[in-house]
Amino acid sequence: MCRSIKTLRPPVLPGEATEEEIRAAALQYVRKVSGFRAPAAHNREVFERAVDAIAEATAELLDGLEVRGATARQAAG
Repeated sequence: MCRSIKTLRPPVLPGEATEEEIRAAALQYVRKVSGFRAPAAHNREVFERAVDAIAEATAELLDGLEVRGATARQAAG
């Protein structure tokens, strides 16, 4: 069963997303889009490359986002 991909940015996630959380979200995305929970041996390489690419894009996105008020809320919390 595929669990939901959670939001990985503040203020939903207190602090920065870990590499593990980013990879888990990428894996869930690839599973959902491909329709495979685990790829067959002949699809494993392309499946893993997709997870890597999506994890990298997600990390880049999160690094570039500017969330208004997130710093003030985190400092107050």
